[in-house]
Amino acid sequence: MCGIVGYVGKQKAATIILEGLKRLEYRGYDSAGVCVLKDGRLELAKKSGRVEVLVKEVARHHFTGTTGIGHTRWATHGGVTDANAHPHISSDGKFALIHNGVIENYSQIKTFLLSKGYGFQSETDTEVLCNLIAYHYAKEPAGASNPPHANGHGTGSGSRFLESVRKALQHVEGTYGIAVLCVDCPTELVAARKASPLLLGVGDGEHIIASDASAIISRTQSVVYLKDGEIVHLARGGFTITTLEQEDVSPVVDKITWSISDAEKGNYAHFMEKEIFEQPIALENSMRGRFSEDGSTANFGGLNLTASELRQIDRFMFCACGTAWHACLVTEHLIERFARLPVEVDYASEFRYRNSPLDRNTLFFVMSQSGETIDTLAALREAQRKGYRVLAINNVVGSTIAREANGGIYQHVGPEIGVASTKAFTSQLLIGAMVALYIARLRDMSFSDGVSYVSALKGAPDLVRQVLKQAPEIKAIAKRFARHADFLFLGRLSLFPLALEGALKLKEISYIHAEGYPAAEMKHGPIALISEECPSVFFAPKGEIFNKVVSSMQEIKARKGPVIAIITEGCELPPGLADAVITLPDCHEAVLPIVAAVPVQLLSYYIAVERGCDVDKPRNLAKSVTVE
Repeated sequence: MCGIVGYVGKQKAATIILEGLKRLEYRGYDSAGVCVLKDGRLELAKKSGRVEVLVKEVARHHFTGTTGIGHTRWATHGGVTDANAHPHISSDGKFALIHNGVIENYSQIKTFLLSKGYGFQSETDTEVLCNLIAYHYAKEPAGASNPPHANGHGTGSGSRFLESVRKALQHVEGTYGIAVLCVDCPTELVAARKASPLLLGVGDGEHIIASDASAIISRTQSVVYLKDGEIVHLARGGFTITTLEQEDVSPVVDKITWSISDAEKGNYAHFMEKEIFEQPIALENSMRGRFSEDGSTANFGGLNLTASELRQIDRFMFCACGTAWHACLVTEHLIERFARLPVEVDYASEFRYRNSPLDRNTLFFVMSQSGETIDTLAALREAQRKGYRVLAINNVVGSTIAREANGGIYQHVGPEIGVASTKAFTSQLLIGAMVALYIARLRDMSFSDGVSYVSALKGAPDLVRQVLKQAPEIKAIAKRFARHADFLFLGRLSLFPLALEGALKLKEISYIHAEGYPAAEMKHGPIALISEECPSVFFAPKGEIFNKVVSSMQEIKARKGPVIAIITEGCELPPGLADAVITLPDCHEAVLPIVAAVPVQLLSYYIAVERGCDVDKPRNLAKSVTVE
């Protein structure tokens, strides 16, 4: 959700912070701000709107300080106003704070602080926390601040600044990723996290706090991923990490494995366009080194389960949100089809609050591109609390879900910047298909069927390349239908989730109302929507249900509804039935959902562009949902 950047070093903090905020724009936001420490003063600029508006505001102030914080806000408490934008300044003028998350007991704390004479300029829960820190700072005995030593193992835990933050957080209920400045400590910064991503970039004579690695990649590739309940106190020369309980933490410095060029658009008009066309390479990276030498099954090194243990599993539970939930639905179909084991898929946000009866021999999977989705993380923790082993499929090394899961599978598709997931989704489909294969081969799938399955998966990148070559034709179709305000997406079996995904993509980036249904369910209600102004996108692959789907198309056409048909090679539609046709290469049923995802991604993308929408930064949306 919100983006956090903090800097302590020798360079102009505002310049580095603004660069980081620009790289975090994809996360979703509605306002932005910067605060820099200079000569014992907090210099502040914050505005509603895009980061470029903030850049102009900062230029007017000529900020030159070398310690600062910056933020992009996605509104939770309070409307989208300059006053509600972060950073927030305490009413005594001593502290500046940025925050991602929700302080659930802010109202009680605010009432207490009002009784102590603290004032408020905003509607936010964040300003309450800032004033709470100021309150504890005023109560702390005065003394010299004791910053971390240059070797990174200083005695900063004794500083008045750090202890004030620590004591304030001990009264907080909710979630947070925060970075704090204090006017009495001009070259220091304190940051902490609880259920909201935060990492520390370790540079040469400088340190950067951020909510996402993309914000720091131009400065350093050395990072420390903070864990829940940890507080980092940093200065130019070093840093210390402690817990809320004042226990020392030995930092583990990891390396970011991708480069800054991976997070740039290159010659593409949008990140989404780039990431659609990166899918063949992303798929190759996801499957690289993950097939057996005999070519009959998949191999996963991080499941932390033996083949014998997996054979004891008699039920699977998948939890995810949004696009990842659609990928789980496809995985459900493939596991039940090939491994003959029951699978349940639940929204992560619902599983957490339901008391679902589960068999002891159930294996959990959670799926999240970012590895920070708050609802999915909560589902993981709830399953583990009840004694279940949880495996994760995610894309971000070092993410909270990756660290807390009992094992898992990394996607290895590189950073995905576009809010509407594309390459991460098809990678999830691929990995789900590989999981189905792996389990099936442990049970009753034959060697020859396994070889055929593996061969099909290996061919998926080239099949996607074939579909991408049809981009000009799909762009022309998009231009014809871009004016419509309603769409239906219809598919069956493993392509029903693709209908849901196609509708979601169109909604996300073009703001067109769209719904996905199983094609046979269309006549049980949705057919009432059909008119000349409501196009229907049908998935109609070759196979036993092709004629059934054609019948559903004819029902639409009889009511003058426009039809866009996505068929596979070898299918023949009755003349005049479809107003537009997109043809996919014929392929194995495990690969079909991957290939079928591409045309609806392109269709949604080109419709959004035709309508003049901000494709990479759709309104009201965030790339990684880190607040409940």
